[in-house]
Amino acid sequence: MTRAHALVRSGFVSKNFLMFLLTGGFAAAVNWGSRILYNLWIPYSAAIVVAYITGMITAFVLAKMFVFTESKQSTHRSAFFFTLVNLVAVVQTWAVSVGLAYYVFPKMGMIWHDRDIAHLVGVVVPVSTSYIGHKRFSFGH
Repeated sequence: MTRAHALVRSGFVSKNFLMFLLTGGFAAAVNWGSRILYNLWIPYSAAIVVAYITGMITAFVLAKMFVFTESKQSTHRSAFFFTLVNLVAVVQTWAVSVGLAYYVFPKMGMIWHDRDIAHLVGVVVPVSTSYIGHKRFSFGH
C-alpha cells in the first residue's frame, strides 16, 4: 500500500482532495510554464495574470472531469463560481509572486531564477482555499 493509499484509508485526506492535487498540479504546471512563455512578450506582472487564466481554464476542465464528478450544478453555474473562487486565488498568487520577486528576494540578494521561484511559490499558496471554495461553491458538494 502506498503512502497516499494509507492517507486516504485513514480518512486523513479524501480521494477527491488527492485528485484535486493531481489535476491542480497539472494546471499549476500549465500556469507556471505559460507564464514563462507569456513573459517573452509581456511584462512579468501581466504575464502572471494571463498565465493564471490559462491555468484556470485547464483546472476547471480537469476538476469537472476527474474531481467533482458527482456535481449536479450546470456547467455555467460551476464556471461562474469557479471564476469567483479563482479571483480570490489570483490575488493571492499575484501578491505572493510580486511580493517575493520585487521586495523579499532582492533584499535577500537572491537573483538566481528569482521570478520563477517567486511565481512557483505564488501558485502553490492558494491550494487549500481553492479546494474548499470549489468543493463548496463551484461544484456544490
